[in-house]
Amino acid sequence: MIDQVLVIDTDRSIAGQDGEAFSGRESARTQSTFPARLAVRLFESDQAIDHVFVMSNTVSVRRLPAWAESDVKSATQVVADFFRFYP
Repeated sequence: MIDQVLVIDTDRSIAGQDGEAFSGRESARTQSTFPARLAVRLFESDQAIDHVFVMSNTVSVRRLPAWAESDVKSATQVVADFFRFYP
């Protein structure tokens, strides 16, 4: 974690090397890409998340105010469950 940005490294590519950035749920809903769908899930999971950036296999999530341990677990679980069909 760097300041208010949580960086989640995954074992699979979600986006290309250019990356995709979203500044809110509504901006993410305007697209149908996998990064946009993941961003929507993150925004819906925590109202304090205000920015999501997905590049290759890395998801950067900014939250204001700072992250608590439970918030980190929640966001990490949303990313971990993103490709799961049967939880």
